[in-house]
Amino acid sequence: MDINENKLNTLLGKMVTEMGAAAIGPLIIIGDTLGIYKAMEATGSATSTELSKASGVNERYLREWLSAHAASGYIEYNDTDEKFTLTPEQAFVFSNPDSPVLMTGAYYAISSMYHDVPTMQKAFKSGEGVSWGDHHSCLFCGTEKFFRPSYATNLVQTWLPALDGVVEKLQKGAKVADVGCGHAASTMIMAKAFPNSEFIGFDFHQGSIDHAALHAKESGLDNISFQLATAKDFPGHDYDLVTFFDCLHDMGDPEGACAHTVKALKPDGSCMIVEPFANDTLKDNINPVSRAFYSFSTLLCTPSSMSQEVGLALGAQAGEKRLSEVALKGGFNHFRRATETPFNLILEARL
Repeated sequence: MDINENKLNTLLGKMVTEMGAAAIGPLIIIGDTLGIYKAMEATGSATSTELSKASGVNERYLREWLSAHAASGYIEYNDTDEKFTLTPEQAFVFSNPDSPVLMTGAYYAISSMYHDVPTMQKAFKSGEGVSWGDHHSCLFCGTEKFFRPSYATNLVQTWLPALDGVVEKLQKGAKVADVGCGHAASTMIMAKAFPNSEFIGFDFHQGSIDHAALHAKESGLDNISFQLATAKDFPGHDYDLVTFFDCLHDMGDPEGACAHTVKALKPDGSCMIVEPFANDTLKDNINPVSRAFYSFSTLLCTPSSMSQEVGLALGAQAGEKRLSEVALKGGFNHFRRATETPFNLILEARL
């Protein structure tokens, strides 16, 4: 076998970089849960000893944690005074709760994927699905933490206004079903923004419904409720808006979900489908964002669909064309891309 050493070394260099990225994942979770990023943001430039006092974390562990972050380019290090700094840009990614690009939540979900390797090995051999609720519990809080920043930044400000006449209905008082609501980040953001409207979150995972109901109660919102239901049997026939946030591709029968939604909507109602951004062909999805989405899709989205009826397994990179086919087969007459972000397609389906 002839080996091209230049190609081999390039690949090895890439793999070493990826090993570092994989290994620092648990450190990011530790930094988030123990408030280390917050302490760095509050103290400015500081030594490991100063940060240890500020964060309440053992200095020796913290020094190694800081070194790994500095070597990753995630924080700055000054070898003159041995101080570490979290820049404003880095804080936007690691510690600012109002940032649309806060990324720490993704690592909780990623950690669940490592826990689930034995389960997925069996699925790869058998071809059977793995239901959402059968994954490691880190997945559920991680999914909420990952999606919430983008929803908080975009949902009320740009996504809903991109739909035809929906904001006006919500302001006056509308009835909304948030299907596949999970921990209900999306449901609660809408309920808080539009107090005259009624919001009902539906999910087929009891644990997520319980968490969502508790969170809503703690928030004091009285225009929101939650029920255990699937996308093909959620109750009600008079909705002004039905939403699917990053979940339609996870469903075993997304066409059936669309068909049920058509029946549940008022004649002038709207359906908003938020999906991971994707082009329509694999060759156009060979990029870093799709790489992450394909990986999540392999271990979470596709097995979830395959565990259900039909098991269409759209995957997280279905693309607008395929999603349009699903919606139109489900009975919608109109389908369009309302808006987009680098990470999401916001699609509108109407009767």
